[in-house]
Amino acid sequence: MHLRTTKRIRQEVKLHEPIGADREGNEISLMDILSSDEDEVLDTVVFNIDRGLLNEHFGCLSPRERTVLELRFGLGHQERLTQRQIGRQLGISRSYVSRIEKRALGKLLSEMGEC
Repeated sequence: MHLRTTKRIRQEVKLHEPIGADREGNEISLMDILSSDEDEVLDTVVFNIDRGLLNEHFGCLSPRERTVLELRFGLGHQERLTQRQIGRQLGISRSYVSRIEKRALGKLLSEMGEC
């Protein structure tokens, strides 16, 4: 009877059992290999939530404001550009890009603050 009950357990692997040793001779468990940095996972989740909220409220911006923020912060898989580069690309001054950016960020902040 004992053999039947242990047959099921033989194929189970426990996460904290030693599976080998590292270069210094310290035991390594499966948990050491499979574990991830909790902060990294949390940061990814928070980033995805924030990105979703940002996308929901992006509609309050004018097309020019959206373009400036997308270029400035590299949204939508674009390269981040300086205000001067954006100004050259859009045919406007760097200071006007700065004003558009500030106004757009203010709009987003007020929209997202209502949530």
